[in-house]
Amino acid sequence: MTGRQARVWYAVTVLAALLVLGGLALTGRGDTRPAADRPSPAGAVPSPAGSVSAPPVLVPGRPGESAATRPAAEVRDAAPPRWNGLDVWYVRMMIPHHEQALEMAKLAPERAADPRIRAVADRIRAAQGPEVGVLRAWLSARDLPAEVAGHDHATMRGMQSADAMRQLADARGAAFDALFVRMMTDHHQGAVVMSTDLLKVGADQAMQEFANAVAVEQSAEITRMRALLPS
Repeated sequence: MTGRQARVWYAVTVLAALLVLGGLALTGRGDTRPAADRPSPAGAVPSPAGSVSAPPVLVPGRPGESAATRPAAEVRDAAPPRWNGLDVWYVRMMIPHHEQALEMAKLAPERAADPRIRAVADRIRAAQGPEVGVLRAWLSARDLPAEVAGHDHATMRGMQSADAMRQLADARGAAFDALFVRMMTDHHQGAVVMSTDLLKVGADQAMQEFANAVAVEQSAEITRMRALLPS
């Protein structure tokens, strides 16, 4: 090889090495630094360390409404409190409300003339007795007292007066049946209104389901009781 050829070969070899080194630099494969220390490519937005995109969340709707899919971050940030003061008020009021219905229902076995009235009373006792336990357990789980100091429960919707309760206890036969239906219908209507109101303002999902069940079941019970009265 002549001296001129050797110089040409050397220049080509150096140029090729420079091109290889330049390519490595552009791809980052020639950078021996850890990946976290390398500069980000132009226009790239670095992700927070350890961040992982959360899957969307299926959010249940209120009773009668369909569920919706929403981004997890949006649901987390906009999530309402687990319960609010209106949930607590509803639970505290519904306990004595149910207890009065149970008191009326317990009078039926020895006083009602119509076996259908006794059957209605049995259903009320079977449903509302356990529901009082659910309501008390809800308060206990949150370390909340059941009693409201200074509140007159007689002012609640559908609550029957002490005089009306005495009249019911004194009645027998057909007179008891008619009075029972009238008083229990009024009592149920009060519970339906209270429950429907909670569905608009409550925050606790368990109480939303409870109130919805009360509104539906007691509305149906009103229809059944009215059908027992002579037309």
